[in-house]
Amino acid sequence: MAKIELKQPIVEEISAAIKDAATVVIVNYSGITVAQDTQLRKQLREAGVTYKVYKNTLMTRAFKGTEFEALTESLEGTNAIAVCKDDATAPARILSNFAKGCPAIEIKAGVVEGVVYDEKGMAAIASIPSRDELISKFLGSIQSPITNFARVLNQIAEKGGASACEPAPAETAEAPAEEAAAAE
Repeated sequence: MAKIELKQPIVEEISAAIKDAATVVIVNYSGITVAQDTQLRKQLREAGVTYKVYKNTLMTRAFKGTEFEALTESLEGTNAIAVCKDDATAPARILSNFAKGCPAIEIKAGVVEGVVYDEKGMAAIASIPSRDELISKFLGSIQSPITNFARVLNQIAEKGGASACEPAPAETAEAPAEEAAAAE
């Protein structure tokens, strides 16, 4: 069997992994220990991120003709690929947080929803909260005015209803005129 025939299934595996991916991140992992690698893989797996090490030449072949082709410029040295189909910020966020405790991990570049980012761009992407966090913050901001309104209505009900909250009678415009006439 020729070498190309042996490598073709691996290229197809990479192509299948990146097909319909929201995010693909290239990571330099040289200098990471086995324990650190195991911990990183566990965190990524829990977030639904596929993390694998492939040869740079095979990744180059798989990226060719796709929106990820620009990542081939970053394929030098020891690299791994992190792919996520659901959460666009998950790979960058997890890798960036892990890199704080393990400086051997370096995010080189990535493609997020069709846009190519360098190392600095991926750092900015990593600072974006997850989709679930954004939704909960949004729902919290919507819920806050409704909750406050419900509290006000509850206080009105506890004080005896709307009749207990009527404004004090205002003086009419005729009252000062009558007082002025009586003073004459």
